[in-house]
Amino acid sequence: MDQSTLLQAGVLVVVSYLMGSIPVGSLVARRVGGPDLRSVGSGRTGGTNALRALGRKWAAVVVIGDLLKGALPVLLARFVTGEPLVEVLCGGAAVTGAIWSIFAGFRSGRGVGTGVGTMLVIQPIAVVLATPVFVIVILLTRYVSLGSLLGSAAMFPAMLLVLLVVPDTPLPYVIYSAVGASLIWIAHADNIDRLVHGSERKFDLDMLAGKRPG
Repeated sequence: MDQSTLLQAGVLVVVSYLMGSIPVGSLVARRVGGPDLRSVGSGRTGGTNALRALGRKWAAVVVIGDLLKGALPVLLARFVTGEPLVEVLCGGAAVTGAIWSIFAGFRSGRGVGTGVGTMLVIQPIAVVLATPVFVIVILLTRYVSLGSLLGSAAMFPAMLLVLLVVPDTPLPYVIYSAVGASLIWIAHADNIDRLVHGSERKFDLDMLAGKRPG
C-alpha cells in the first residue's frame, strides 16, 4: 500500500471502531422505554439480551443494527481503497468496538452480530456454511453462548472450504475468519467459565414464539 492508502486505512479503522461502538441495543431500549440492557440478564447489549428484555420485534431491530455496523465499515473500506487487508482491518475494528464500546464504558455486546455483518460482506458463503452449526448447537443445548462460540469457530474451516470453490479468495479474508472468531471467544470468556462449571444460563426457546420468561 502507498502512503495515501495507509493514511486512508488509518482513518477508516478509527471510523470503523466508532461505528462498531454504537450501542444499538442500549439506544433501542432507551427509545422504547425498556430497561438498560446492561443492568438486566447477561448485562450485554446484543440481540439475545434484547430478546429477553424487549421482545422479538425490538430484538430484531437490535440484530439488524449490529449486522449493519459490521457490514458498513467493510463496504466503506472496499469502496474507498479496494484493499482486502484494509477491509479486514476495518472489520476487526468494528468487532472490537462492538465488544469494547467507547460509548458504553468499554462493555457492550459480544461482537457476534457485528462479526457476522463483516463476514456477510467479506465472504457470505462462509456465513451460510457456518450458520447451521450455530443453530443446531443452540437447539440441542439451548446455550446461545455455546452456539456463538462454535458457530464463530466454524467460520475458519468454512473459509477453507470456500477456497476450494473460489481459489483466488484473498488471504486476508481467510486469516480474518480466524482472528475475528478469536475476538468473539475473548468476549465470551465469562460464558466459557460458566459453561465449564455448569452454571451458564440456558436460552428459553419459548421467547422465539413471543413469550417472555417467567
